[in-house]
Amino acid sequence: MKIGAFKISKDLPEINKPIAIAMLKPWIDVGRVGSLSISQLCKSLNAIEIARLSEPGMFFDFTRYRPYMKLVEDKKILEIPNTIIYYAKDNNSGNNYLFLKIREPHMFGENYAKSITQVLTHFEVSEYCRIGGMYDSVPHTRPIIVTGTLTDKQAKLTEGLVSPRRNTYQGPTSIVNLVAEMATSKDMLTTSLMAHLPQYAQLDEDHMATYRLMQVLSSLYGFSNTFYDSEKGEKQYEDLDLAIEKNSQIKSLVKQLEIYYDNVLSSNASSNEEFSEDVETFLNEMGNRLSGPEDYKDYIPKDI
Repeated sequence: MKIGAFKISKDLPEINKPIAIAMLKPWIDVGRVGSLSISQLCKSLNAIEIARLSEPGMFFDFTRYRPYMKLVEDKKILEIPNTIIYYAKDNNSGNNYLFLKIREPHMFGENYAKSITQVLTHFEVSEYCRIGGMYDSVPHTRPIIVTGTLTDKQAKLTEGLVSPRRNTYQGPTSIVNLVAEMATSKDMLTTSLMAHLPQYAQLDEDHMATYRLMQVLSSLYGFSNTFYDSEKGEKQYEDLDLAIEKNSQIKSLVKQLEIYYDNVLSSNASSNEEFSEDVETFLNEMGNRLSGPEDYKDYIPKDI
């Protein structure tokens, strides 16, 4: 069976009004936070593949997303980049899930977004949640900030984990955002979660940010807190501490970012506190920088 550009697997299990959790690669997947979170959920819930693009070359440039050759039992297998959808049921909560590993298209973006929306509609998805990570002017020495668009009920469930700070970014974005618009037009609940990572660190895989995002997802949907732990992330950030100790310039930057975090971004920040003139100037500069990236290329990773 085909739905839009997707080939649907045969012998599907019963799928009952699932929640769709999606990540977008490579846009807004810095530190591979979205990729790692989706992969861990698929692994922990024994997810099965149910759909993939029948002809991914319709949407992807394979000089940018390179096919991959690997050996399996002395036989060469060619893996072609694709957008893949998985299904899983969480026996603890009884919830059904679709996990979407979406790649940024290089062409025919509107048809691509329409096909994804058609799959969501076919399976009567009750909620479409987009997750990911972006670089921000935040220190690694403070709790990772997660922002999002949630319902009032969801905001209460994630109180203390999701910042009320709103994303005011205006500028270039992904055509895949059309999926959320199309889903909303069909009265589907659309939500989002974004982890804000320290821009100076730029880790290939940020396990601390992934842990934080998984904490939020667990609060929202009742996933087991054993799905992901903080050990890898803590070790990464400890190593980062050691590296920064040897770089006085970055060490000074981190101190400034801590001031901004504690006095503006933190939920405990006091708006009545008076600061020195130097600190006031710095806070104003940071506020201007965070109103939106002047160069959006700094906020997204390279194609992978």
